[in-house]
Amino acid sequence: MPYAAITAVGHFLPEDRLTNADLEKMVDTSDEWIRTRTGIRERRILRDPNKATSYMATEAARECLRKRGMDPEDVELIIVATVTPDMFFPATACLVQANLGARNAWGFDLSAACSGFLFALSTAARFIESGKHKRVMVIGADKMSTITDYTDRKNCILFGDAAAAVLLEPDPECGVIDSVEHCDGNNWELLCMLGGGSLNPPTHETVDRKMHYLHQEGRSVFKLAVEGMAQVAVEIMERNNLTADDVRYLVPHQANLRIIDATARRMGLSPDKVMVNIDRYGNTTAATIPLCLYDWERQLRRGDNLILAAFGGGFTWGAIYLKWAYDGDKVAAAAEATAETSTENA
Repeated sequence: MPYAAITAVGHFLPEDRLTNADLEKMVDTSDEWIRTRTGIRERRILRDPNKATSYMATEAARECLRKRGMDPEDVELIIVATVTPDMFFPATACLVQANLGARNAWGFDLSAACSGFLFALSTAARFIESGKHKRVMVIGADKMSTITDYTDRKNCILFGDAAAAVLLEPDPECGVIDSVEHCDGNNWELLCMLGGGSLNPPTHETVDRKMHYLHQEGRSVFKLAVEGMAQVAVEIMERNNLTADDVRYLVPHQANLRIIDATARRMGLSPDKVMVNIDRYGNTTAATIPLCLYDWERQLRRGDNLILAAFGGGFTWGAIYLKWAYDGDKVAAAAEATAETSTENA
């Protein structure tokens, strides 16, 4: 049985930045308060009202395919992890499929909040391992600014907009080695969006009560996230007889720097073995983990052991043991050279 290996990574970040200084003008907060409690300095915002999650997801997928030198028609399946779809239906994956021109692909959306990309990657791996498909695109994308209440000073500081995509292909040695997934809906009301679904369809009342914005009980969620992410990261290591020395990087969901630090400590990892970019992007929900892979791609080598871990609304949480499949610096350099040649020819 082959492994499902990541063979390319792409991303999209909006140009507009929302800094802590900007937020100081909007709500009662300060740069020092935000940085010490979350680790965030700025986040990206897609301000164009005519561009939504599918736009960011498509751009990330295009870059991913371009780096791999692959035609969109070669993609067989597209899975988009998101809690901010363009609309309830059609699925964002369908819009991405059309935008890409991936006419031979089918697709669907997966909703697991901040664990969305991890769950989507685990799901996609099964299609590769079974032999059903050979080329699967997994995208984490969220336009969180559309469900963030910018008068809520405790939560509006956290979120940003972004997308990142990975391509999965069969590999005899590297790829998704093991995964652990959990969910528990008993405390769902601590992190949710009450309005817009079949329980609370849109009305003047739901809008007036701000039920179409994300709601989060920060302290309670923080405690659960620290326990859940750390527990599952250690669990995946123990299941595979990995020590801290065996792990090249922890790739954690970027919700809060203190949660990331607590997880790393439980795993026995030093800070240089932890991917952290929350300071630049904030919490982009389903996009955080693949964004980390993109930012650290040049430092990754074939055979590197990565532990992916996430915790999100639902509650959902999980971890993946992934063995990296290619030398990132060579692929990134080749992609840049190709892009420069294309620009010169144009």
